[in-house]
Amino acid sequence: MLAFLGGAGTVTGSKFLVEQGPVRVLVDCGLFQGRKDLRLRNWEPLPVDPALISAVVLSHAHLDHCGYLPALVRGGFRRTTWATAGTCALAEIVLRDSAHLLEEEAAHANAHGYAKHRPARPLYSVGDAEAAIRTLNPLPFGEWDEIAPGMDAKFRTAGHILGSSSVSVRLTAHGGRTVTFSGDLGRPSHPLLEPPPPPADSDVILVESTYGNRAHEDEGVEEFLEAIRRTVARGGTVLIPAFAVDRTEVLLMTLAKYMLAGDIPQVPVFVDSPMALAALRVYREAISADSPEIRQVFRDEMLDPFDPGQLTEAHTVEDSMRLNSPMVPSIVISASGMATGGRVLHHLRHLLPDPKNTVILAGFQAEGTRGRTLADGASTVKMFGRYVAVRADVVAVDAFSVHADADELIGWLAQAPREPEIVYVVHGEPDASRALQDRITSELGWAAAVPKLGERVRLD
Repeated sequence: MLAFLGGAGTVTGSKFLVEQGPVRVLVDCGLFQGRKDLRLRNWEPLPVDPALISAVVLSHAHLDHCGYLPALVRGGFRRTTWATAGTCALAEIVLRDSAHLLEEEAAHANAHGYAKHRPARPLYSVGDAEAAIRTLNPLPFGEWDEIAPGMDAKFRTAGHILGSSSVSVRLTAHGGRTVTFSGDLGRPSHPLLEPPPPPADSDVILVESTYGNRAHEDEGVEEFLEAIRRTVARGGTVLIPAFAVDRTEVLLMTLAKYMLAGDIPQVPVFVDSPMALAALRVYREAISADSPEIRQVFRDEMLDPFDPGQLTEAHTVEDSMRLNSPMVPSIVISASGMATGGRVLHHLRHLLPDPKNTVILAGFQAEGTRGRTLADGASTVKMFGRYVAVRADVVAVDAFSVHADADELIGWLAQAPREPEIVYVVHGEPDASRALQDRITSELGWAAAVPKLGERVRLD
């Protein structure tokens, strides 16, 4: 059986349960993010006792794919979490940061009296995150390994972030029937990572649909550069809420490329996110280690591809606070990417009211997030229990997405060695999932379905 416990009907909270007799393997263990009704699902008990889950497999280290793991451990999960080495390294960073932010937000709500529940409590603690990290166990790409009795798994690179993978699960008790989970697929044009290879030979495929009804507009890079030029000319600060893992690296590479070429002014660039700085170290280590995930040109290059020339890492709270009142035009990259938490909220509170400044939203903004509110043109945005005026420019650009778009998703599926029996379209908002389902049916001639949250289907 296959159960859709998350990532169905929404672009967040991915959790897929594969059952074979008493063996239960959870593929991805993500947090629901975005709208309040979605976030509340994180507090609901899973339809399966965590203590009865035989193993967890992670496709990659983004929070909506791994961030529920500490809650699962808190609920009684005591087995192994399998992932690639890159995912294990980044998941340590992501889970610690998530737990710290959850504890910090609960403490802030209690201190300022704006929590609905008193006392406010975090979904999980730093201790839960550490326990979850201890379950992580790395596996290599490209090899079948037993992850639970009667189930094997193989990881193939996905080109989305470092360590990201498509995961194939083979049910050895059912004649080797294979289910492939795309995870989040990267783009062939990712500036740093090798593109994803074709899907594995599979009986069933689950494919993400984040951009299932959209094509990326790569010309958005010029809009990004022009926003920087305008802001610097009027003496303002450019604030870029950015996902700490991979998006920060892609942005730094872009800034380095165009600053060093003289296409935009060479101004100070600050990275203000402990998690982003930790992830940046992992990426640099992967380049130094000649990782096959990294494009060959960067493995051969001696220069740091992430340094635009005036790069400063803001490690301490004091470093971060100074960026709220910069003395010169500058660029601040800070997490989180959808402005749902982290240091970027403090920068937004100080910088949004000033029309000299610009906020660049450099990626997908899920419904219900502050980033989406800003992208939709709100005149005020709520944070820390108060409303803040939005007078700064807000520019949303789509050029930095590391998600495959609709054409790239179809192109990936079309390379499959054979037609699967069924494709389940998951991890997308309803319109995007339905649009991709229609294209799979009409263009590839394959059976496709959009499952509902909680739905169960047979795999035998």
